[in-house]
Amino acid sequence: MVQILLIGVGAGTAAALLFASIASGSALSMLLAQLAPLPILIAALGWSPWAGLTAALSAAAGLGLILGFQLIPAFLIGIGLPAWWLGYLALLARPSANGAASGLEWYPVGRLVLWAALIGAVMVFVSLVSSFGTDKDTFESGLRGFFEQAIRLQGREPTDAASRQETKRAVEIMMAAAPPLAALHATLFNAVNLWLAGRIVNLSGRLRRPWPDVAALRLPSFTPILLAGAVAGTFLPDLAGVLAWAFAAGLAMAYAILGFAVLHAITRETASRPILLSATYAAVIFFAGVPILAASLLGLAETAFNIRDRVAARRGSPGLRT
Repeated sequence: MVQILLIGVGAGTAAALLFASIASGSALSMLLAQLAPLPILIAALGWSPWAGLTAALSAAAGLGLILGFQLIPAFLIGIGLPAWWLGYLALLARPSANGAASGLEWYPVGRLVLWAALIGAVMVFVSLVSSFGTDKDTFESGLRGFFEQAIRLQGREPTDAASRQETKRAVEIMMAAAPPLAALHATLFNAVNLWLAGRIVNLSGRLRRPWPDVAALRLPSFTPILLAGAVAGTFLPDLAGVLAWAFAAGLAMAYAILGFAVLHAITRETASRPILLSATYAAVIFFAGVPILAASLLGLAETAFNIRDRVAARRGSPGLRT
């Protein structure tokens, strides 16, 4: 118990330092802040969920003492508790019904990806509402003021009627795009941090579950229903529509992750696989939107047509369905 407490406090200190680096305002600090869940996930996966929970609580307490107690709920809701929950789910297991060698059936990777999407959407919505207001008028006014201030800080203050109109249009576009883009980003980093933590803990030999075949992941069968409901919800007025946009975007990123898994699976016996995968991920880094949209469409196509199983059957190799 003492070891778990010490590991948790140490991981919490690391998480707090990564998050606090954002105060410098540099580009590197923004990336480091996105990695703040990583020590919490490592503690949860490598030792126990109790170590992860201790890390989340100690990180929030440390930030509260140093930067102000108002950061405690923000950190816990936005980073600490989501990281602990993903680590907790990743270690869930039940007796296997199909005679697996380990005798255990571990929590499916696809469900972890879905949780990363749902958590990302909630994180974004809570963050936006707590920052800009809980009713439509206050929310829109606060968000508009934020983007107008950002434009002014870039030295793009409008000087005539035409430039003011152009700035107004740009602000409206950013206001509409902010919730879904933030949810895409949050979902991606939730998944990346979980993968990185798993890799680190696995290399150390402390990961209790076998390393999964990520290329074989499948989203739960009800995910298309969730996506359809979220898309329909985007037509709702006020903040309900904002929440629906965040959920729809998070689920779209989940399908993009599925699309990348499909790409890894169907290129396994291809000689040009390293070049193809490298080019794909380079395109994601430099162009983001279009490759991620293409991956989402591939993920949706996989759900409808079982592309991996069809390719495996054509090659005469075992399918990926589990």
